[in-house]
Amino acid sequence: MPITEVLKDPEALTMTVIADFTATRQRLWEAYTDPRQIEKFWGPVGWPATFTRHDVFPGGRSSYYMSGPDGEHSGGFWEFLAVDPGHSFEVRDGFATEDGEENADMPSMRMTFQFEETDGGSRLVTTTHFNSAEELEKLLGMGMEEGMTSAMGQIDEVLADLTSFAAGQGADLQILSDTQIRVSRVIRGSVEQVWQAHHEPELMKRWLLGPDGWTMTVAEPALEVGDTFRQEWAPNEGTPGEPFGFTGELLESDSPFREVTTESMIGVPGEPNINELTLTPHEDGTLLTLVIIYANAELRDMIIGTGMVDGMEASYARLEAEVLS
Repeated sequence: MPITEVLKDPEALTMTVIADFTATRQRLWEAYTDPRQIEKFWGPVGWPATFTRHDVFPGGRSSYYMSGPDGEHSGGFWEFLAVDPGHSFEVRDGFATEDGEENADMPSMRMTFQFEETDGGSRLVTTTHFNSAEELEKLLGMGMEEGMTSAMGQIDEVLADLTSFAAGQGADLQILSDTQIRVSRVIRGSVEQVWQAHHEPELMKRWLLGPDGWTMTVAEPALEVGDTFRQEWAPNEGTPGEPFGFTGELLESDSPFREVTTESMIGVPGEPNINELTLTPHEDGTLLTLVIIYANAELRDMIIGTGMVDGMEASYARLEAEVLS
């Protein structure tokens, strides 16, 4: 059990949890900043978490829900107030409704996460700041301390896995819900380089090709919120297939960390997908996370079945080899 101390200060309205680990500080940091990893330990035993959003930059937001043994859900969110990569972050932590919005009937708290090096590995100091003595007592009475210590007890297994989340593992697909999937990959390049490769037409045409044998004929990125992007591909001579393309609108942009777009296949009617791209600094480069929201489960499964992830992996491998090398 990594917990070494729990300090409650009713006068300062704080609770501090101190935990020591044999893993390095950087490894511990990545466990908290990679949604695939944090959802393996965040929450009490028996209440696994699903992170549908995890934007570790100032102004970013995380959204998650924990699933109980009887199918019940408990949602939460973080608003990132400050981030010092590898060392600390500060969030406003609160409860969320079923649709992911803030539950205004419940209190929110300020939390700081401090990552430190020790002779034996690393230490995490988590301090929760409550707004009043009443809120402190209410949340402790709801089992907040037990939930945090339970979560800490599940981290060691995640930290021991040194391969699943490292560079070189290829694109990783996870189904988050009936309408959401997440594709993740560590790219060997900086956040700024990966962002640039997604937004400069000449760079896009070098790597955003999918399987071999195709050419990107149109690369018109959306650079400002409200702009429309357009991407088209055609098969090279001797490659089977018909030209196709996608278009959509840029809904949100926090360069170089996050953007949200709609996406529709050109000439095909129907409700567009929503693509949420997040780039997070990683020891080996950049963790790219793409959450795609579909209109329904049938469409989700149909698109996955086309070999979409294999095509994305071919493109990401080409990005590393031909653009970022």
